[in-house]
Order: sequence, then structure tokens, then C-alpha cells
Amino acid sequence: MLLENAVTLGDADLSRLTDAAREHSVTLVCGIDERDDEFGGGTLYNTVVVVGPDGTILNRHRKLMPTNPERMVWGFGDGSGLNVVDTPVGRIGSLICWENFMPLARYALYAQGIELYVAPTYDNGDGWIGTLQHIAREGCCWVVGSGCALKARDFAADFPDREILYPDPEEWINSGDSVVIAPGGKIVAGPMRRDTGILYAEVDTERVGAARRSLDVVGHYARPDVFQLRVDTNPRKPAQFG
Repeated sequence: MLLENAVTLGDADLSRLTDAAREHSVTLVCGIDERDDEFGGGTLYNTVVVVGPDGTILNRHRKLMPTNPERMVWGFGDGSGLNVVDTPVGRIGSLICWENFMPLARYALYAQGIELYVAPTYDNGDGWIGTLQHIAREGCCWVVGSGCALKARDFAADFPDREILYPDPEEWINSGDSVVIAPGGKIVAGPMRRDTGILYAEVDTERVGAARRSLDVVGHYARPDVFQLRVDTNPRKPAQFG
């Protein structure tokens, strides 16, 4: 079922999303199950895409490290999507779920001048929100935590043993906890806990530069003479032809 419903970017499976971005002139960040359409065709990736207001897919990032049992479902991404891209609303980059615990991955985004850091996740709770606040302080950037609000009733009726595992359809399986955090760590919207809806926040990217006057971890607060990070952004291909 997951394989059948996964997105193949080369087949324009996201056309409804890209058309909507173009029609409404908005920038979109969306998590997807992506199916490899170049080699094999059987590997899935936990992927996030950034779509520009002209409907162009500006970046595709595949999760670098599937977490624990996720490795039975998703393949390992590479550094080719570890990018920050320019959009009309600021420089956007994204890491998925527990990738945000990877200091070097975060640093790679900081080093590209990220202003809007988007973190789609299944995690939730005060500990996770604290992690996102730390990122906002460390990177002096806006952080958008996109959570997964899920009730038992959201599982399909044919989900194996659903009535045994989740007898109460109103039980919250995941509280969601979507949140918007300003540079420095102050929460300005949310967390949207055990609720569904749209979270709004006014984002001023000029606050990023102001915050980095005090702390710029890839500028005046870096020590490249002591520490260096090398990021391999080449796609990892199992075969080369030609």
C-alpha cells in the first residue's frame, strides 16, 4: 500500500501541489513518501520538498538517517538535497524529524544562511519543542515545527487489529504540537496540541540578521582554524552509464 501510494517526482505526481502553488503564488514545504524512479523502482525515501510560487520544485531532501525500525521502510538519503534555497519569503531549508538531532546536518544548513528552518516530524511533546527552541537559539533563525496530529479514528477501517490496538476512536495517538519559534527561541505561535487547524505567524526575516549580531555560529562565533565540516553534496548512484 505504501509503495503504491508513494510519490514519483519524475512522473509529475505532485502536479496538484505544484499547480496550487503557482495558482496562489505561495511557497510550499511538504513531506512525502518518495519512490525511487531512477534505479530499481522499489526503494522508498522519507522526503521533504520545497515548491516555489511558480510551481517549481526548488529542492528535494531525502532523510539521511531513517530512525530505528524506519530502516525497514525507507532508504538512506544523500547530501544532494542538503540545501537552503531562496524563496520570496526567505531562505528555506529543512531537516526531517530526528535528523534535527544531527549537529553537523544542522550546521550545514546554518552555513548556507538559513532564515526559515522547517522541521516536519512525528515527534511531539515538551522535549521536542525544546529541541526546536534550541535550534532557533543556535542558528538564530525562524523555526517552523510541522507536527502530525493523529487520532485513532484516522487509521483506515482495514488497519490490522485497529479495534484491539485503538478501541477508542477519539484517542490521541500523536498530539501534533506544531509550533513557530522566533530567532532566540521564543514561541510565537502554538504549540497546537491535541488540535487540528492552521497555525499562523508573522515572520520577519530581518530578525535573523539582528540575532546573529550576537551569535553567528558559522561566522564570528566559528573557529574554522580548529573545526572544519566537509559536506558531500554529490548524488549517490549505484551505477554510472556513459
